[in-house]
Amino acid sequence: MSSRVRVMVTYLLLAADVFAVIASYVMAALIRFGSFRRMEDKSTYFGACAVLVMACLIYVLAADPYRDFLERGIILEIYHVLRYEVIVSISGLVVLYALHTVDTISRLVMGYWFLIDLGLTLGSHLLIRRGLRAYWRSGDKTTRVLVISERAAIEDCIHRLHNSLDLTRRMVGAVCLDEDMTGTEIEEIPVISSRAQLVEKTTQMPLDEVFIYTPDIAQANLTEIIRAFNDMGVTVHFSLEIERLFAGSTQVGMFAGYSVVSYTHVTGRHRGLVIKRATDILGGLVGLLITGILLPFVALAIRLDSPGPVFFSQIRIGRNGRRFRIYKFRTMVADAERQKKQLESQNEMQGPIFKMRNDPRITKVGAFLRKTSIDEFPQFFNILRGDMSLVGTRPPTESEFERYDQHYRRRLSMTPGLTGLWQVSGRSTVENFEDILRYDLEYIDHWSLKMDLWILCKTVGVVFFGRGAQ
Repeated sequence: MSSRVRVMVTYLLLAADVFAVIASYVMAALIRFGSFRRMEDKSTYFGACAVLVMACLIYVLAADPYRDFLERGIILEIYHVLRYEVIVSISGLVVLYALHTVDTISRLVMGYWFLIDLGLTLGSHLLIRRGLRAYWRSGDKTTRVLVISERAAIEDCIHRLHNSLDLTRRMVGAVCLDEDMTGTEIEEIPVISSRAQLVEKTTQMPLDEVFIYTPDIAQANLTEIIRAFNDMGVTVHFSLEIERLFAGSTQVGMFAGYSVVSYTHVTGRHRGLVIKRATDILGGLVGLLITGILLPFVALAIRLDSPGPVFFSQIRIGRNGRRFRIYKFRTMVADAERQKKQLESQNEMQGPIFKMRNDPRITKVGAFLRKTSIDEFPQFFNILRGDMSLVGTRPPTESEFERYDQHYRRRLSMTPGLTGLWQVSGRSTVENFEDILRYDLEYIDHWSLKMDLWILCKTVGVVFFGRGAQ
C-alpha cells in the first residue's frame, strides 16, 4: 500500500472509530438511563466519553493498527477490533480510576458501551474495507504501474508482482531492455515497447509509477530512463540491487516485497492531500448548488443567443494522463470545434495550446459568461467526481496532449484544477506556453494548503474584476 493510500485509509478509519466510540457511549447511556435527564452527574459521564475518545486516538497513533487493513481477512479483523476494544476499555478505566471518577460511572454503561462499540467498529471496518476494495477494483482509480526489466528476470519479476501487489496497484505493461519482446504477453501483461521507443510510447499513455528490476544492468546505463520518467512526473521505483543511488528526490522503501529507491517529483504531503480532497468535496457540493441556481437563467440566455446545447463537454487529460469529460456552459457556436481547424493559423499562443483574443466563434452571451467565469461552474461536477480539484493545473485537450514531450507531461502529475497559479498570474494575457508550464511546475514543486488558499482568495479578485479573461 502506498503512503498516500495508507494516510487516506488511516484518516477514514480513525474518523469511523471516533464516531463509533461517541455513538456507542450515547446509546449505552440511553439504554441505561432512558434519557440524559436521569443521569446523576452529566459532566462526569461526558468526561468519561472524552477519555474513551482520547484512548482511541492514542492507541491508533501508538499501535498503527490499520497498516495492513486492506489485506486482512474477517477473522484477523475481528481479532484486531477485539484487541482494540480491550485496550481502549482498560486504558479508559485506568484513567477514570486515577481521576477518582470510576465509581461514579455506571458499570452497565461501560458494559453496554463495550458491546455496542465492538459491533459498530467491526461493522464499520467491514463496510469501509468492502467499499475501498470496490473503489480500487473499479480500474480507473488504481495506480497504473509499468514494469521495466531484462530478459533473464522479467518473467519472474512479473510473477512476483502478480502475487505481491495490493489491490491499489495494477500492472499495465512491461518493457524488456535487452531484447525486443514488443507484442508478446507475460502472464497477461503486454510488453508494450522496446528500449529504443520507451519514452515515446509512455509519454502518451496513462501511467502513475514505474518499477525497474534489472540486476544485471548497471545503473549508469539506466540514468536517462530514470531522468525521462522523472521529467514526466511519474514516480520511479528502482530495485536496491543496483549499487548507486540516482542523484535526485528519493525515498527508500518497499514495493511488493522488493527493496527499492523511489524517485519522485510528486508531493509527499499526503495528509495535506487528504484535506485538499475533503475541501474539494465540500467546494464541489457548494458549487453545484450555485450552478443549480444559475442554470435556468444561463440556459435561457444561451438558447436565445444561438442555437445549440446549453452545455459543452470535451475530453480532457487529467492526472498522469487519465482521460475525463469536462463540462462547461457553452460559450461558442455549436460547430466551434470544426471551425477551430480553419483558425489554427491565427493562434496567438506559442506552444501546444490554442488562444485567440477576438475568437469569432464566441457568442455574445458566451463573451459575458467567460468574462465573469460563469461558464466554468459546471466543472464543480468534475471536482466532486475527483477528475479535477478546486486548485491545480490547467487540463489540456487531447490534441494538445498529443504534442507534449516528457518535460511538458510533468504538469499532469497533480490533479488539474478549476483555478491555478497561471490563472491568477495573468490568465489569458500569458502568450507563451512555456510561461504556463513555469507557473504549473512552480505550483507542483511548492504546493501547500496555504498556497491553495492564497490562489482561491486571489481567484475571487481576478473573477470579480475580470482581469485577463478571454
